[in-house]
Amino acid sequence: MSRLKSLKGKKWILLIAVIALVAVLSGCTSANTTHVTTEDLKNSGSFWKSNVVYWFSLSLDSLAKLFGGEYGLAILVLVIIVRTLILPLTIKQVKSSRNMQKIQPLIKEIQTKYKDTPEKIQAETMKLFQEHKVNPMAGCLPLIIQMPIYIALYNSILYNSNINQHTFLWMELGSPDKLFILPVLVAVSMFFQTWYMMKQNPSQQQGPMQFMLWVYPILMFIMSYQFASALPLYWFYSNIYTIIQNFFLYRNNDKLVAATNVQGTKSSSKKGQAGIVTTNGVGSQAKKKKKKKKK
Repeated sequence: MSRLKSLKGKKWILLIAVIALVAVLSGCTSANTTHVTTEDLKNSGSFWKSNVVYWFSLSLDSLAKLFGGEYGLAILVLVIIVRTLILPLTIKQVKSSRNMQKIQPLIKEIQTKYKDTPEKIQAETMKLFQEHKVNPMAGCLPLIIQMPIYIALYNSILYNSNINQHTFLWMELGSPDKLFILPVLVAVSMFFQTWYMMKQNPSQQQGPMQFMLWVYPILMFIMSYQFASALPLYWFYSNIYTIIQNFFLYRNNDKLVAATNVQGTKSSSKKGQAGIVTTNGVGSQAKKKKKKKKK
């Protein structure tokens, strides 16, 4: 498989990886997970728990004390802090995605021009990346760095036994929401988040997003009514943060998507006009020759 095909399949690979991660988190971590204190995490003997999850759990306990034992607010503040700290990575990922969007019409031209020579397509595409200083894999690195942070935050909520002893609004944080209000909020926020992202992508990339638009909310709803409310609450906060974040990061993206589509349409139009001109030119020459012969 050529490198170009690998680049095309990058988004599908990332999608499958995220779904697999969610499946692992939901399947390998049951609702009956052993809950421990923050100190137990420190002395667990596991490098991951004692050196990573422990600090997130400790931050959670400290924030809860600050808010008079309100772990629901502590989770919200911790989500805001963590997501804001890794925001530069997200911005870098968005910039990389935009750069790739800008050169999509040029990539299409190369694919059309050298459709019978895959090696030439690969060479010209790599040359195009170098000319425009675009690294197609640059968008993957921030995501890889962010995932352990998200998992650590998730685990700090999952294992912290102190959370189970508190309530927040109508919820008992240590039990699933029996009113199904929180699962619905999680599913709706996930749907809106995915729908907004789908709008920001060129039309040719909206097929996979359409799949995610329905699968993710359903998956999150099922998981949300199976787990203790603290975890769906974290997912809801995270979804809301992402929606607000994406609004500011992509607010001018509609113009870029429109420009990309227009540029691609113009390119196709020019090629069509070139074909018509060439055909007319050949036809007119043939007519002139016939007139000369008749004379």
